Amino acid sequence: RIKNTRQMSSDTVKDLIPSRENNVATENKDAHIGNNGGTEILSKNQRKKLLRHQKWEEERNLRKQKRKEKRQKRSLERKTQGEEGGEFVAGRKRLRKEVKPSSPLRLVIDCSFDNLMMFKDVRKLHKQIQRCYAVNRRAVHPVQFYLTSLGGQLKQNMDKTDEGWVNWKDITVKAEAYHEVVAKEQLVYLTSDSPNVLTELDDTKAYVIGGLVDHNHHKGITFERAQELGIDHAQLPLNSFVKMNSRKVLAVNHVFEIMLVYLEKRDWQEAFFTVLPLRKGATPLGQEGTATEEKDEEEDSDRDSDTAETVIQNTTNTQDQQEKGQGGQDTLQLKEAPKEQTAA
Repeated sequence: RIKNTRQMSSDTVKDLIPSRENNVATENKDAHIGNNGGTEILSKNQRKKLLRHQKWEEERNLRKQKRKEKRQKRSLERKTQGEEGGEFVAGRKRLRKEVKPSSPLRLVIDCSFDNLMMFKDVRKLHKQIQRCYAVNRRAVHPVQFYLTSLGGQLKQNMDKTDEGWVNWKDITVKAEAYHEVVAKEQLVYLTSDSPNVLTELDDTKAYVIGGLVDHNHHKGITFERAQELGIDHAQLPLNSFVKMNSRKVLAVNHVFEIMLVYLEKRDWQEAFFTVLPLRKGATPLGQEGTATEEKDEEEDSDRDSDTAETVIQNTTNTQDQQEKGQGGQDTLQLKEAPKEQTAA
């Protein structure tokens, strides 16, 4: 038998070789090439995973087609509901923009105190500004929003942590001081140290809020600045409506929001109690307060500074989604207002 095998022609041997290779490939159909170039045998679980992955890839186009059909079906349903109900749901965003007449009132945040703050306080101010921008975009009567004297640590932090701020809409950002942007006779600096009490808002005026988070280290500085420049100054009528168990110096965003609510409601008391945080222990004047005592100032500020940042990272991207359908800023979920105190 060996002798006969040796006498087989070379062509017959060549014909046998592929058959043997095919048999080996069949026996090792569950094998794959390892990282080191060698052949590894797949386990039962690995074979199942491989088959599932192959099936997933094969059905990719089918899933895509099903998603497309589902979107078309929802679109048709919405259109049908709109025809039956009168107003098309998808038009809400456009309608919302139409019912938001802009107020001629100007609110200015004075960012010229950069060198008086530690960097952690600059970050807190940034979050307060984010909050102001977000609530103004959502306000019934948005104001003309100005940021002046922007530079130094504040701008560096904004550029680093919130690159989208350069795309903010309906805001005027200036490196110049507020009195260089707006005529002095039109300015009113809002400061709790002023003897003048603000009772009504004048649409021809620009109200300045001091952008300072200093934990009362620089008391009266905004009042001094206003006097030095010879511009008008006033304080909010807080003492006429509110009894507080804590300091009456409010954060930048609190002053900003109070002004917005007053523009809508024309009621100072409602504006104060809509905006002031519970920790302030605010109660209507003449009623007994039930709020807690004022806590340590530094601890209070640090705890509250983390609540506003999300304004706008998502703020910056959601409003464009409303206006362009591409993702933007305005659907940002507003968190609890930051609680840092300022000299405003």
